[in-house]
Amino acid sequence: SFRSLDPKVRFTWLVREGEYTRADTRLVEIEGSARALLTGERTALNFLQLLSGTATVTRRYVEQVTGTRCRILDTRKTLPGLRSAQKYATRVGGATNHRQGLYDAVLIKENHLACVGDVAEALARALAHAPVCIVIEVENLGQLAQALEAGATRILLDNFSLGDIRVAVAETRGRARLEVSGGMDLAAIRAVAEAGVDFISIGALTKHVQAIDLSMRIRA
Repeated sequence: SFRSLDPKVRFTWLVREGEYTRADTRLVEIEGSARALLTGERTALNFLQLLSGTATVTRRYVEQVTGTRCRILDTRKTLPGLRSAQKYATRVGGATNHRQGLYDAVLIKENHLACVGDVAEALARALAHAPVCIVIEVENLGQLAQALEAGATRILLDNFSLGDIRVAVAETRGRARLEVSGGMDLAAIRAVAEAGVDFISIGALTKHVQAIDLSMRIRA
């Protein structure tokens, strides 16, 4: 925001991107005209507070699954207009980006199944027309069996209990990559990751964001 007001504004970052910092740590020194600094202050802080909060909560989730093969994914549940920025912040926090939009992956959900009729038909249509990653969401072990029989290579287990997740991993036997979503919080994800799934997708990373408290102080 500052350089859109004054291209001569200069930044000296005092911390590395993704680095943990203590309260009251100076993050950056900014040099520029008073007009540019005062005009851009609120917008710059809004972005930095929001995205720092996103990266921080993401890092907490990522640390919970350290030592497992499971990766934390973000989702498309982002704030309007800020998807690219928030997805950048989750990467800084150590997560892996899920799809950016409807163009770079297909996620077959319950509403698609309601329109098409069944898992096999929905998957067949997607495979015939979409040369991108195809993920099919299932809500129970019966649908999981149908998806595996239809040749799914990536399956999302939606709101499965921990017990059913373990059964799903055993029944899949590596034939498809498994993603878990729904009701995932910091207390739950370690056990889910240890069950042997490949991914856990968490909408709360970008949907329920608590901004970090930051401020800017001008020195004459």
